[in-house]
Amino acid sequence: MAIPSAFLDELVARSDIVDVVSDYVALTPKGGSYWGLCPFHGEKTASFHVLPDRQLYHCFGCGKGGGVISFVMELENLPYVDAVRLLAKRAGMEFPERDMDESSRRKRARLLALNKEAARYFHSQLHSPVGREGLDYLRRRGLSKGIMTRFGLGFAPESWDSLIKAMAQKGFDKRDLLDAGLAVSNQKGSIYDRFRNRVMFPIIDLRGDVIGFGGRVLGDATPKYLNSPDSPVFNKSRNLFALNLAKTTKLGRIVLTEGYMDTISLYQAGFDCAVASLGTALTADHAKLLSRFTKEVVICYDSDTAGVQAANRAIPLLEKTGLKVRVLRVTGAKDPDEFIRKFGPDAFSRLLDQSENYVEYNLRQIQSKYDLSDPVQKTEFAREAAGMLAGLDSPVEREVYAGQVADLTGIGKPALLQEVSRARNSKYWAAKKKQTRRDMTPVTQVQPRARQMRYENTRSARAEEGILRLLMLDGGLIRETAGLEPEHFSSQYLGKIYAVLRRRLLEGRAIQLGMLEGELEREEIELLAEILRQPEALEQGTKAMADYRAILEAEGMKKQVTDETDLLALRDKLRQKKSI
Repeated sequence: MAIPSAFLDELVARSDIVDVVSDYVALTPKGGSYWGLCPFHGEKTASFHVLPDRQLYHCFGCGKGGGVISFVMELENLPYVDAVRLLAKRAGMEFPERDMDESSRRKRARLLALNKEAARYFHSQLHSPVGREGLDYLRRRGLSKGIMTRFGLGFAPESWDSLIKAMAQKGFDKRDLLDAGLAVSNQKGSIYDRFRNRVMFPIIDLRGDVIGFGGRVLGDATPKYLNSPDSPVFNKSRNLFALNLAKTTKLGRIVLTEGYMDTISLYQAGFDCAVASLGTALTADHAKLLSRFTKEVVICYDSDTAGVQAANRAIPLLEKTGLKVRVLRVTGAKDPDEFIRKFGPDAFSRLLDQSENYVEYNLRQIQSKYDLSDPVQKTEFAREAAGMLAGLDSPVEREVYAGQVADLTGIGKPALLQEVSRARNSKYWAAKKKQTRRDMTPVTQVQPRARQMRYENTRSARAEEGILRLLMLDGGLIRETAGLEPEHFSSQYLGKIYAVLRRRLLEGRAIQLGMLEGELEREEIELLAEILRQPEALEQGTKAMADYRAILEAEGMKKQVTDETDLLALRDKLRQKKSI
């Protein structure tokens, strides 16, 4: 959506980044800037840096950085336009709805309306003769009519175009269904229903809109579960099934399950706190989203190998957000759904109360690899356990769990605590070396979401970074860039940023970082924030610009060398430039 540039510039000018960040993070002034604990990853030592003079934030721990709009987008898990709306409300500015790109807004509204109509269609089919097999399946799984209605469950007929035809009667064309992910186009150009012969699970966002679907096949077709692809209204990495219901739970925790049926079975049993990821592994965005609605998450995955591995991947993501993480061991059944049907809700409630915290879970996982009756394996277990405990920030926790390991192994607690201390020191020095290497590495090597931006020519790219930094700090230096075009840059990403800066400066507009967030991709904003974080002496800005340009031009000429004659000519040309 196109938001008027004048509105964005005024909004960013009114939204001081220190004031906005302070609404979420306790900041401490230090040396002309501000420091706090990063809200994007768990940490005990402040590595989150806010620079008021450059209106940017940067975390030395996770690498995230940007301006005021990107901060709100990240922390509130909002798309760009919604983040701008939130800041506008905070600044007391009226959001220019009428001036926006009406086609984009209408497109989103149309896709949401289509999904809603598709959900109604699938639900009607479930209770028709064509959906009998799907209805029988859900009844065999123990679901009542009421719970099916509450979740809007449905059925997609085994037909190539039943949904396409039904939606055509509602005024939606094939292009709409393709955009919503409800239809698929093959190589020959034929368009057909994506979901066929499947029990359908509507995916509803926090606002109550149907944004996508999951479908469980009946029969031997693959995949067993099929989910909507990402679309203008659906992102599977930023949404969780049933969070629209779980967000209001009074049970004090959210239970994270592996699938739709586990979640629905828990609701039917009275546990209105269950959610599931949408056909993908838990992501950092999922974890951050959960942390907005609860302080405790219980991982309730299947007890098979895949479930254990998934839990091991999810634990650190959840723990980094500050959530209290517990892991439930489903004994006597393969998953929560089967457990509840076999033993009942009360038994599951007791199981929840007995769930392990993530430290106990990790210790048990480590212990399962060793035979503690063997002295050698007992020693290896103690060392690995000590390494895990070394990652705990609380000395009380280290003391308590070291005692548990001592009881398991018969090794003295003082010896175990000494091993934990040794492991902590080792981790500290390893982290320090890593930070030193990071500080000495070119900017794009440390950007977590911009790793594809590796420079082909590091020397030229560093000069290009310097040009961007000088322009951001002193827009008047744009006069020193006459003749320098974006295509002269060795890095296409830096060239794109330069093009945006040059255009705005030539138009007489400001180029504060937050004002660029609608024109640059998220990774490019992070890159520019890191470039701006580097020091630059503006006292001799004109000379610095000339030096950077000379490096860029010299590296560009080197690239054009094709034979020995070119090399000699280049050498002479560089000598002439140096003597001037």
